[in-house]
Amino acid sequence: MNPVLEPLFKTVRATHPKADLRLIERAYETAAYHHRDQKRKSGDPYITHPLAVATILAELGTDDETLCAALLHDTVEDTAYGLDELRADFGENIALLVDGVTKLDKVKFGDAAQAETVRKMVVAMSRDIRVLVIKLGDRLHNMRTMRYMPEHKRQQKSRETLEIFAPLAHRLGMNTIKWELEDLAFTMLFPKRYDEIARMVSERAPRRDLFLQEVIEKVHTDLREQKVRATVKGRPKHYYSIYQKMIAKGVAFDDIYDLVGIRVLVDTVRDCYAALGTIHARWNPVPGRFKDYIAMPKFNMYQSLHTTVIGPEGKPVELQIRTHAMHHRAEYGVAAHWKYKEEMVGPGTGGKVKDVNDMAWLRQLLDWQKETSDPGEFLESLRFDLSVSEVFVFTPRGQVIALPDGATPVDFAYAVHTEVGHRCIGARVNGRLVPLESRLSNGDTVEIFTSKSPDAGPSRDWLKFVKSGRARNKIRQWFSKERRETAIEAGKEAIGRAMRKQGLPLQRLMSGEALLALARDLHYPDVSALYAAVGEGHIAAQSVVQKLVQALGGVEGAEEDIAEAALPTRLKGTPRAGTNAGVMVAGDPDVWVRLSRCCTPVPGDDIIGFVTRGHGVSVHRVDCANVGSLKEQTERLVEVAWSPGDDSVFLVAIQVEALDRPRLLSDVTRTLSDHHVNILSASVTTSRDRVAVSKFTFEMGDPKHLGHVLKTVRNIPGVYDVYRVTSGA
Repeated sequence: MNPVLEPLFKTVRATHPKADLRLIERAYETAAYHHRDQKRKSGDPYITHPLAVATILAELGTDDETLCAALLHDTVEDTAYGLDELRADFGENIALLVDGVTKLDKVKFGDAAQAETVRKMVVAMSRDIRVLVIKLGDRLHNMRTMRYMPEHKRQQKSRETLEIFAPLAHRLGMNTIKWELEDLAFTMLFPKRYDEIARMVSERAPRRDLFLQEVIEKVHTDLREQKVRATVKGRPKHYYSIYQKMIAKGVAFDDIYDLVGIRVLVDTVRDCYAALGTIHARWNPVPGRFKDYIAMPKFNMYQSLHTTVIGPEGKPVELQIRTHAMHHRAEYGVAAHWKYKEEMVGPGTGGKVKDVNDMAWLRQLLDWQKETSDPGEFLESLRFDLSVSEVFVFTPRGQVIALPDGATPVDFAYAVHTEVGHRCIGARVNGRLVPLESRLSNGDTVEIFTSKSPDAGPSRDWLKFVKSGRARNKIRQWFSKERRETAIEAGKEAIGRAMRKQGLPLQRLMSGEALLALARDLHYPDVSALYAAVGEGHIAAQSVVQKLVQALGGVEGAEEDIAEAALPTRLKGTPRAGTNAGVMVAGDPDVWVRLSRCCTPVPGDDIIGFVTRGHGVSVHRVDCANVGSLKEQTERLVEVAWSPGDDSVFLVAIQVEALDRPRLLSDVTRTLSDHHVNILSASVTTSRDRVAVSKFTFEMGDPKHLGHVLKTVRNIPGVYDVYRVTSGA
């Protein structure tokens, strides 16, 4: 036996004792032979990648066919080894798996190629879910070794991982893979945010661990007294999931961290409920936080009892109670399917094993794949569908329909049938008439009223509140076919409105040539198509206006405005004498000097002077964005040099980026005040992903002091980046 395969075989023997090791060894030798001259970006032989993917899948307990396909998954795409040859050597099943994983083409066509690849994957999944399991293993190893890739590739692959592959792993119940993918992508995309959360976690770890230990010991003691055999352990919090909770629930880091996670593993379902009763006898449960996923499993076969209780010191504690088999399935999802087939017999299956392909979500994905012709649109729908949780509602006949969380009767109507959606005019939920934008809740019974009129159709307003990809696609399709003219008018009006709002010259910007050029840039055949796209909500009117303004050289503003915007550096006394301003003009020390506000130069920066009409000399950094237009007027440029005096005052602008929390702004302003800087202006914006970006402009006497100020601000809890801002290129 090849010694390289020993670690892999050791894992396979432990997780899948009946596997055909000879077949796996033959697959390895074939892959090693065909990849023999190839290297990875890290410099390692290429075969290390397929071997690592196979090892990841072996740890999940997958079968020998999957392991062979994992070893061979890149041969057809990257070597001369053809699919027919592979089929002859290893049989139809392995060939189908390899073909499913192989990307469409070696040529990259941007987003369309990526969307087509995902679509092909979904079709292959419909035949065999193992294709996706291999793809996830492949992506996990690529993410582990992503540091060898160029920056733009790292960003693209990490975003794709967060938007598509991690949610797919979640859909298939493969939580171990999901968590690692999320944390790896998070640290690539937002390294500073990741480090800040890691720092906050480690600072609180000792106190948290003591609390955790106390809870575990009490739960253990109670269960032993009730003669329930159980394993009780702390549940690790993953950094990305902490960040997601901060965004989704809008809570501060400390509030999340009080939710200490405990997992209780028992032998039988009966023991799960016995353990639950024992825990509730000691601590009061939090109302509304109990979930029984054993009686009602999640869409991805996940089963567990969830409860939150008020534990020691009045702190909430989250507990998950499940059997060992449920735990294995929760960690490995469909990958555990082959190992635990006999345990997947559910009530109502007539004692037969449930087929993984019976997953309703997968069937729904296939329906979309057939009805959505545009691959980009399909990918958008897939991303949207993967990022939401679900509610389950009933038709009047008792049929269950799964919809995204926050879905409305319109989403329900389109889930029943496209025509029902188009003709929907009203709805009754649980016997009561409700508005079409009402949110549906778990267990609602929904009845739809339809119009008999031949002209009946959806309303454009529905796009503002529908939640399902299917409903959104169907409504857009209807408007693009039936109501193009209306959409064109609406788009034209929206663009005009956006321009008027900004006080832009409508006639000049709406001229045919400028708009036609922009339409072509955005890949629309003509201006009408651009208007229609805006009217149908494919592209925002504001975005079109911005692109139009950029194409015409930006909003017009003369260099005088730049000079006017500059603040005099001396705040008291008569505006003269360059010495006190901190800048000396070559050949004329008596000229009035202003430091430009647009790039806030300070001693040490390379600077250039610009003679303004009636306002002395405006001083800019040489890399200031506004200098480009000024350089064309060479006769107004002058040489300047730093000459700071004791009473010189300089403007500095800094940007602070932090994970949002209560009292963040007051902590930053207090820190700046403690360093005796005079804040002139401040602005704060908080994005949807819980990042607060604050900009401060302040006066400083000694710019050397700035480094110390930045370092102190960086140490404020939650702040992960702080730097000086200039308008430099």
